[in-house]
Amino acid sequence: SASLQYGLVFDAGSTHTALYIYQWPADKENGTGIVSQVEACAVSGPGISSYADNPALAGASLKPCLDKAMTIVPAKLQRETPTYLGATAGMRLLREQNRTKAERVFAEVANAIRQYPVDFRGAQILTGNEEGTFGWITVNYLLETLVKFSFAEKWEHPQATEVLGALDLGGASTQITFEPGGTIEDRNTSVLLRLYGTNYSLYTHSYLCYGQTQALKMLLAALCEGSSSPQQVLHPCYPKGYQENVTAAALYDSPCVPTPSTGSSAQVFTVTGTGDPAACKTAIEKLFNFSCGVHRTCGFNGIYQPPVRGQFFAFSGFYYTFYFLNLTGQQSLGHVNSTIWAFCNNTWKELVEDFPQETERLHMYCSIAVYILTLLLDGYKFDEHTWSGIHFSKKAANTDIGWTLGFMLNLTNMIPTEALVHVKGQQPGLWASAIFFIAL
Repeated sequence: SASLQYGLVFDAGSTHTALYIYQWPADKENGTGIVSQVEACAVSGPGISSYADNPALAGASLKPCLDKAMTIVPAKLQRETPTYLGATAGMRLLREQNRTKAERVFAEVANAIRQYPVDFRGAQILTGNEEGTFGWITVNYLLETLVKFSFAEKWEHPQATEVLGALDLGGASTQITFEPGGTIEDRNTSVLLRLYGTNYSLYTHSYLCYGQTQALKMLLAALCEGSSSPQQVLHPCYPKGYQENVTAAALYDSPCVPTPSTGSSAQVFTVTGTGDPAACKTAIEKLFNFSCGVHRTCGFNGIYQPPVRGQFFAFSGFYYTFYFLNLTGQQSLGHVNSTIWAFCNNTWKELVEDFPQETERLHMYCSIAVYILTLLLDGYKFDEHTWSGIHFSKKAANTDIGWTLGFMLNLTNMIPTEALVHVKGQQPGLWASAIFFIAL
């Protein structure tokens, strides 16, 4: 068999980091490698952007996963193993906030990776369009709409197969990518790809600040600013009976949530849940501008988007919240709505009794679920007919869905093809016939 090559990709997201270990045959197919996931290692602690004030810890956090990778990649192949770190919206926001701090974080993670015998190719911040496009490649590669291994033992482009759209929800941004039915009118949202000898014209857009963590911050800030009492804040998305204290410093620590002119960073808000799903939906809708210009189709905030079409895979935050609510089984939109509504009507006491293991994030699930519904239906313009085309999934073909595999598939184009040592010249049937005649 062809010798293997390995690649390492760190996914440095806004809330956490993971290392993915990939392998592929040294020979390639139509200019794109055949890549599979060997292992995924979750880095302990928060995302690297959280270490802005102590960047050395960002580098140190990566070492346990790098140690693990060194036990998986054969020692003789380690020095030629390309290794990358891709950061997404968390580092995009930190760069906006303080470019110097972002550069220091990158310097520390690069320094940590360089201590290992790998071919480190650099740390970079992916653009939103790159994140969306690589996620789309991952989904379609895993579901064999780009390339398939045929019964004739050849890699072939599947005929008459529709590609799938990709929906990604991170902590700080959300991406939508799909192949539309007609021409893409806005060049900023258009991506042209050539994979496995086939051309694809995609629509893609990333909305910064509309990932779930930042969206919930924007929601809480709006509720604080609209509150009649400066310290007492009522939160309709939090369950009745739940209460927490939030400092202004923690709330207004992001470019997504501009600091108000009045008030100090030492101010403390007491946030009390009221468990009102109708008011929750109304408050979340105010985070968006759903109106489109004349003669124009759009997603939200005036961003051009053609009508959604075909099947979509929704992963990352979309999957985790719907999995918790047991809504990943292709249920109807009516069932999804009623399930979320019923969950949001639970009191804090009832939720703690029903989900004792989930107390850390339990108060947020109603907010996130209503936010996801609003984003998909009012933002991306899915409706009760197109809803059935959304598949909520974490994995496909035993591989995590995200941008990292698409990133590796793209980068294997830059790895030189190794000449095959052994070439099988005939099909197995011809070998069998030849041996028969020799024996005869």
